[in-house]
Amino acid sequence: MNQTQKEKRVYEVLESLGIPFMRHEHPPVYTVEEAKQHWQDLRGARCKNLFLRNKKGNRHYLVIIEHSKNADLRKLTEKLGEDRLSFGSAERLQRFLGLEPGAVSPFGLIFDAKKEVTVVVDQELRQAERVHFHPNVNTVTIGLSFSDFEKFLAWAGNPVRYLTI
Repeated sequence: MNQTQKEKRVYEVLESLGIPFMRHEHPPVYTVEEAKQHWQDLRGARCKNLFLRNKKGNRHYLVIIEHSKNADLRKLTEKLGEDRLSFGSAERLQRFLGLEPGAVSPFGLIFDAKKEVTVVVDQELRQAERVHFHPNVNTVTIGLSFSDFEKFLAWAGNPVRYLTI
């Protein structure tokens, strides 16, 4: 499946769930610093998504936090009851979420048929009116209400944990 098809699949799922969203196109971005240049008009929380794995590589996590926060992997390791967390490789990201580096997004859960990735959402995001993510490509950012984001997560069916990060 190419990038255009992956993006289109996100819109199909959101529309099937009755979830409205705002779409904002921009040049390709690979980091939060690059993306900030294109976020001036976006209301709500702009999210950073981290794809992590445990030491054995048998558990994977998608950690979602507000873009300005830094995730302390040591503290997160403790909260998740793991021995160590590190970033998942590009190959693992592709295998588990069907995504490329720079386009990590909760919408990659669409492609996790076995529900192997646990979603970890920063508790503070629950206060956000809107949340913004890439729709599996790094040339677009979409925004939706947090309650609609939770509706999407319920549809995806992956385990979800809310933690203070």
